Amino acid sequence: MEQSPLKSGALHRARAGRIITYVLLTLWALIVLFPFYWMILSSVKSTAAYNAELTPSFFTLRPTMENYLAAFSSEDTPLGSYLLNTLLYTVLTTALMMLIIIPAAFAFARLKFRGKNLLFTLFLSLMMIPSELVIITNFATVATLHLNDGPAGSAVRLFLGLILPSATSVFYIYLLKENFEGIPEELYKAAKVDGTSDLKYLLKVMLPISRPTVVTIVILKVIECWNAYVWPRLITVHEKNFLVSNGIQAIRESGSGRANVPAMMAAVVVVSVPLIVLFLVFRDKIMAGVSRGGTKG
Repeated sequence: MEQSPLKSGALHRARAGRIITYVLLTLWALIVLFPFYWMILSSVKSTAAYNAELTPSFFTLRPTMENYLAAFSSEDTPLGSYLLNTLLYTVLTTALMMLIIIPAAFAFARLKFRGKNLLFTLFLSLMMIPSELVIITNFATVATLHLNDGPAGSAVRLFLGLILPSATSVFYIYLLKENFEGIPEELYKAAKVDGTSDLKYLLKVMLPISRPTVVTIVILKVIECWNAYVWPRLITVHEKNFLVSNGIQAIRESGSGRANVPAMMAAVVVVSVPLIVLFLVFRDKIMAGVSRGGTKG
């Protein structure tokens, strides 16, 4: 049976619309991914070949890994130390934050106490205050307690100064509270009738059900810590205590970073790869955690 001209025209228009959409998306993907391609390409070029290029070359026939070895072995660019500091800072900050926000979200979602709604409203109002407004107060407090990278500080004190200002998040408490409230309260009442403690109910029921959101919060916090720049830059002085973001900036500002651009690009690739891999592995959980609004099933 032949299709009517109107139906055939509609199909052609829909097909043309899809083609145009895919072409535009492809062009946009190329624009977005090109800086990453150029970064990786520059990192596998030798310094001599890179400096000899009068016109930038978009490919190389002689890739080398010497820039990655230089990024880790050079005394001027202690990339391994930066990565270790950042990893320690990220793990400790994320773990401490989860220990704080999970009980807080549970208390606001399930426990009943006087002034809960008012207190939660005050908590939400803190989201209206830009972090830049409190950074001077935080710095003064940290300096008074000698938790910065000053003469009276130490590595342990410095990490306390780095971690404590970002050890909690009102937004993450709110996000987790909304997910906890999506779990039927009848489950909580039934658990209390069976003699289950609040802590056991939280660990055995609420957290497994809210796992996508918990995973999302952990990943977002890891990305936030890995990319932290302003606060670590403000309280760290000695280069051995820099995080990767501050370390990369220090390399760029130093003579070695300007003279050896391929090694600089190799350092940036090493710093960027963990976050890219993390997102690619957990992208489905991130989307599920952000869009989840209630109990599954």
